[in-house]
Amino acid sequence: MRWFVKLEEGTVDRRHFDQHLQAHLAWVRELKVRGHCPSTGYWQECKGQPGAGGMLLFQAGSWEEAEAIVRSDPLIQAGSVSWILHEWHVVAGALGAAGDPGSS
Repeated sequence: MRWFVKLEEGTVDRRHFDQHLQAHLAWVRELKVRGHCPSTGYWQECKGQPGAGGMLLFQAGSWEEAEAIVRSDPLIQAGSVSWILHEWHVVAGALGAAGDPGSS
């Protein structure tokens, strides 16, 4: 499985965003059940401000699968965030292959 990062920026007011937040969190829990190892969160310095955003780190087998996963996010389906997807190649650290520093 390859690592991917979805970066997002809010496009709606907080009230509209919050209407879809619980569905988004349930979606993240489902990603975990399906083995995609998701971690997600928001940018603290922007919390509550227009344009606040966040990040989702997850695994998928291919770019196409990763994009399909991202497009299934309830926040995206509701038009609450804009987003960009990146494949992330781990060079070193705990997420590297078998924790091997310098693995690629």
